[in-house]
Amino acid sequence: MTGDHQAPSGNAARRTRGGRAGLSLLAEGQMMVWLTGGGFVVSLAMIVGLVSLIIVKGSTTFWPQAVTRITLVPGGAVMGEVSRDETYRPREEDVRSMVGDRSEETIRAVAEAGGLARRRMLRTGNFDLSGSHFTWVSQFQVVQEESPEWAIVVERLSWGRFYGEPARFLTDGQVTADSPAEAWRQFEAQHAEGRRAWNRAVHIERHEIGALNRRLEQARLEARKVAIRKGADSPDHASAIAAADRLAAELEPEFRRLESEIQRIRAEQARHVLVLRAADGQEKSFTPPEIVRAYPANQLSLGQKVGIYTSRWREFLLDEPREANSEGGVFPAIFGTVTMTLLMSVAVVPFGILAALYMREYARGGLVISSVRIAVNNLAGVPSIVFGVFGLGFFCYFVGGGIDSLFYKERLPSPTFGTGGVMWAALTLALLTLPVVIVATEESLAAVPRSMREGSYGCGASKWQTIWRIVLPRATPGIMTGAILAMARGAGEVAPLMLVGAVKLAPELPIDGISPFVHPERSFMHLGFHIYDLGFQSQNSEAAKPMVYTTTLLLILIIACLNLAAIWLRARLSRRFRTSQF
Repeated sequence: MTGDHQAPSGNAARRTRGGRAGLSLLAEGQMMVWLTGGGFVVSLAMIVGLVSLIIVKGSTTFWPQAVTRITLVPGGAVMGEVSRDETYRPREEDVRSMVGDRSEETIRAVAEAGGLARRRMLRTGNFDLSGSHFTWVSQFQVVQEESPEWAIVVERLSWGRFYGEPARFLTDGQVTADSPAEAWRQFEAQHAEGRRAWNRAVHIERHEIGALNRRLEQARLEARKVAIRKGADSPDHASAIAAADRLAAELEPEFRRLESEIQRIRAEQARHVLVLRAADGQEKSFTPPEIVRAYPANQLSLGQKVGIYTSRWREFLLDEPREANSEGGVFPAIFGTVTMTLLMSVAVVPFGILAALYMREYARGGLVISSVRIAVNNLAGVPSIVFGVFGLGFFCYFVGGGIDSLFYKERLPSPTFGTGGVMWAALTLALLTLPVVIVATEESLAAVPRSMREGSYGCGASKWQTIWRIVLPRATPGIMTGAILAMARGAGEVAPLMLVGAVKLAPELPIDGISPFVHPERSFMHLGFHIYDLGFQSQNSEAAKPMVYTTTLLLILIIACLNLAAIWLRARLSRRFRTSQF
């Protein structure tokens, strides 16, 4: 039978069977689907794993733990919170030094267990008595293990934590309680009032006496300014010196009154003393103001644990650091991070937008503009520490030094603007993130349809009116994306800040209630630098490790909040200027 329709040959059948039979996996792209999907899953797993680790470690740092007392083989005892539990391979010489007469028996037991043993790290505190914050205890050192009913955890202003049991309570040198329960009851009755008195003394020292010192310093600087302008032998200088002396004489009674009030507060609180006995039998005396927080760890109910947990979080968010930044709060670091990031954003976004507008809308294409674009793209890959060195040399030494020589001669040689400060840090990071804003803005401007520009011109609008009313509104969501990326990068940078303003401790905030209220020349604390300091500069690195996770979690949350606010604004602008699709 002949006709137009013929049966397909075998090869053709194989090629057409199944639609795409005979095509390779690479040609169909299935291999690339699996490869790209696998890359996505791995990336997502890495991000989720890291964030989960930070959340778990950071959120559990402040939960109160039980206290364990362990009696050791060679004699003595240790008491504290278990912070780590691990399996390790002990050396024979270590075993002999730990257990003495029982060393041969212990070595055989370890050998039968495959050469492995279990050990725990206890946070024993009591650094002023023992010289260490942590102690390793191996399983073959343990003679007896118990949870003392009256084990007290003390968080104090200095020397870190203390672990002990109440021995007695004294008032005016006389023992008023010699049992743990009664001593603890009397301490609790005095502690809240003691802390209020301590806060009052700190307020007098920092604010009231500080205000008087500022007045004296201002009078001294005025006299020095007159000496610089009119000469040290001029009548005006003599008059300024006399005015400063009169002011000092007027303020002297107020100084004495405030100092006597501080002494009275401290003497009143020194009347009450709590004596705690450590696990090794040594005793330590505490006045109520010395103790920030204390609690019987093994008697806490769930509600009490939650109360301590929330109290620690409140302290962490609202108080200043103490004990070499390993304890206390990070409020100055939070305030400094947010202030610096907002100043950086205010500095970088307008300049980035203006630069991108000129290159995209006004400048003619050519060698110069192409070179500038290449330079901007290359600038994004420069290491951040290079920007820090530039900021230190240009902003701090050149610009800041010039400002000091012109307007603050009386303060020299002590620099005012000629050293690191929050303003110089913000400008340095603005330079660091400027390429991100420029590139994002250029891409957003290029994405606006040319027909919209031509329609605006056809209605008689000028070039600037077209840019302002047509182009910029529709490019704003993309511009906001660049601002978000710049904000996220700038908030997490540490290396440049180490050179241009971030310090280990700066209780004075860049913005406060003291005239002129805004102090751009002040150094500041930053959460990223605080994390570096805790992790690598703390003398008590093991105790600081949980704070590293908590501070990292807080930094992530702050950056997320700033980004979410910018994303919300971008979404509103995007809905407002959404154009129809043709």
